[in-house]
Amino acid sequence: MGLKADLEADVKKIYTEQWSRRDGRKVPEDVDLKSGNDAVDIEATILYADLDESTKLVDNYKDWFAAENYKTFLQCATKIIRSEGGHIRSFDGDRVMGVFFGGTKNTDAVRCGLKINWAVKNIVQLKLKEQYPNTKYVMRHVVGIDTSKVMVAKAGIRNNNDLVWIGKSANHAAKLSALSPDTPTWITNTVYDTMLDKAKFSNDGTNMWKEKTWIQRNNRRVYCSTYWWPLS
Repeated sequence: MGLKADLEADVKKIYTEQWSRRDGRKVPEDVDLKSGNDAVDIEATILYADLDESTKLVDNYKDWFAAENYKTFLQCATKIIRSEGGHIRSFDGDRVMGVFFGGTKNTDAVRCGLKINWAVKNIVQLKLKEQYPNTKYVMRHVVGIDTSKVMVAKAGIRNNNDLVWIGKSANHAAKLSALSPDTPTWITNTVYDTMLDKAKFSNDGTNMWKEKTWIQRNNRRVYCSTYWWPLS
């Protein structure tokens, strides 16, 4: 069978095969899903942590310097996501995706985003200046967070596949992580409205979040913050 006929058969099968779907009781792993039209539905909070202006970084600095900044950012973000109970499910160049599950998933994800902000400013940037005191580079990042029901399926071919996350939270969290790094943590209204007060208010009772209207997404209500959550 030639490539054209092979692809025609694959596409027809995907479009015509009945879906097998079930509710998930945990964040699914690769082994939990088959290669066909098999899916798990879960209520999940998705976090994307993105290194800002990575194109300028690779265009204007040595490759090894860019690699060090990619690695330090992703190292901190990944460990913080895991420390807050999140599951790492995807790396895409200069960004990482975390999935949070359970009764406090929104609060956990938001606290994670605020901790990433603290780590970038007080660990990465500090060590960067110690090692390269004359560099003009300043690391900036954005974290986007949303929550919704998500359909998880497997895509690709044998030995070259990955899980795909289909749902509003996966898409909107990724889009939020591309917004202005001047306010490095962005969350949606569904996250804000259901997270605990400890993730909304600072120790002195000040609301850490500013409400915005996301015009590009049907005027959806979103919130952004410059606050951080110190690591111990």
